[in-house]
Amino acid sequence: MRIEREVSLMVVVLLMCLGLPTLVSRFAAVGPGAAIGAEAAITLQGSGATFPAPLYQKWFAEYNKAHPDIQINYQALGSGAGVKQFQQNLVDFGASDAAMTDEEMAAVKQGVVLLPMTAGAIVLAYNLPNGPSELKLSREAYVGIFLGKITQWNDPAIANTNPGANLPASKITVVARSDGSGTTFVFTSHLSAISEAWKNGPGAGKSVNFPAAVAGKGNSGVTALIKETPGAIGYVEYGYALQTKMPMAALQNKSGNYVKAGLTSGKEALASVPLPADLRAWANDPAGANSYPIVTYTWLLCYKKYQDPKIAETLKSIIQYGVTQGQSFSVELGYIPLPAKVVDAVTRAMNDIS
Repeated sequence: MRIEREVSLMVVVLLMCLGLPTLVSRFAAVGPGAAIGAEAAITLQGSGATFPAPLYQKWFAEYNKAHPDIQINYQALGSGAGVKQFQQNLVDFGASDAAMTDEEMAAVKQGVVLLPMTAGAIVLAYNLPNGPSELKLSREAYVGIFLGKITQWNDPAIANTNPGANLPASKITVVARSDGSGTTFVFTSHLSAISEAWKNGPGAGKSVNFPAAVAGKGNSGVTALIKETPGAIGYVEYGYALQTKMPMAALQNKSGNYVKAGLTSGKEALASVPLPADLRAWANDPAGANSYPIVTYTWLLCYKKYQDPKIAETLKSIIQYGVTQGQSFSVELGYIPLPAKVVDAVTRAMNDIS
C-alpha cells in the first residue's frame, strides 16, 4: 500500500507539472487508495466568463447538494481565457459571453457544442458623490465618454438629458476590462452598432484599446474600481451592479427612449432577437420601445465527444439542471431567465454531446 501511495503521489505531481488539473482530480478520485467497490467521485473542471459566474456557481453548489459525488469547479477567468483553455483541452467545459467563431471552433478536434445558458444586461455603473441617483445617458453621451471625447461630468451632452441634476465640473474616469472579456465584446459590439466613430476606431472585440481608461480584471475587478474611484463610470454585468448596490444609468435605446436595466426591459430586448439554428445570436442594438439596449446570451462551451462517457453524461445532467431548476435563481442574481423556446433548443442541442 505504501508503494501504491508513493506511485499515486508521483503521478499527481507529474500531471500538475504538465498543467492537467482535470486529470489530477480524476486520478485522485479513482487512483490507488480508493475504496474498493465504492462509486468513484466525478470532478468537472470549467473556466471562462465572469459575467455568468455568480449564477453558475449557485447552480454548481445546488447540484452538488443533490449529487454529493459530483464536484464542479469553475474558475471565472474571463471569456478569452475560457475559450483558450477549452481549445487546449485543459478543461471539461468553457464559458464565454462571446459565442465562439467558426475559426475558433475549427481548432477543437473533438467538435464543439455551444449552449446559451442564461442571459443578462450590461450596465454603465457610476460613482458620482452628491450627484444624481438616477442618470440618463444619451447615445451621444456614452459613446463620447468611452471615446474619451466627453471628459467632464457637467458636459452639455450629459447635462441636457438630466435637467436640474447636480453634475459637478469634475473629471470622468472610465473603467474598462484588463482581461480578454466577453463583456467587453458585447459592449463594444453595441458601440460599433450605434457609432461609426467607434466602429472605425477602437472597434469590437474581447480586448479593445479604449482611448482613455483604467482597467480592472473581471466584472468584479471593474466593479471594485468604480466603487473606489469618485467620478468613475464603467461597464459591468447587471447582477454585479445589483448585488453591490451601485447606481446604474438609464440608456437611450434604439427607439430613443431612456430605459433602465431590469427583467422586463431585458426580456423585451431578447424577444426581438431570433435564435438561429447554431444558437449564436447577438443583440447588438435590439428593437422595442422598452428594450434595454445592451443585452446578451452567454454560452457554455462543450465538446461533442468526450473520452470518458461518464463525464459527458454528467455534464448533460448539469446542463439539464441549469436550464430547468437552475433558471429559478436567475432573477434574484440579476439574470434574465431563458425563454421557453431557447430552453427547448438547448435541450435538443445537448444531445450532440457524447
